[in-house]
Amino acid sequence: MLQRVRRAAVRVDAEVVGEIGPGLCVFVGVGHEDGEDDAALLAERVVNLRIFEDEAAKMNRSLLDTGGSLLVVSQFTLMGNTRRGRRPSFVGAAEPERAAALIEHFISVARATGCTLATGRFGANMMIDIGADGPVTLMLDSKEKRSAS
Repeated sequence: MLQRVRRAAVRVDAEVVGEIGPGLCVFVGVGHEDGEDDAALLAERVVNLRIFEDEAAKMNRSLLDTGGSLLVVSQFTLMGNTRRGRRPSFVGAAEPERAAALIEHFISVARATGCTLATGRFGANMMIDIGADGPVTLMLDSKEKRSAS
């Protein structure tokens, strides 16, 4: 899930561990079936998605076009299933070591594009402060992108 922001910051306890100005805050959830190809596909898609306004006020510019920053936050709760009962099931979430490795791969692919990047802290209880812009919030799924190709 990504959100266009004017600013965003992540705190663990009282420490700011990641902070950006204008750009995107991306919450990354990793499922059992996800792999490095999924992480790379989504990283490339995030930095190139045209969701920033151009001179004509049309969403026609990407994060790379604007020189914006990227804040990447791991969030296993995105993999929660709420179809049954009153408590989410997280059986679809990848085990922590695998999830951490794939989020690191996502980060390395995004960083290689040249964008300024900050992160949260994997596995920590984080306080996220987001100054939403728009708001513009989108869900991306590597499986949906592959099936549309």
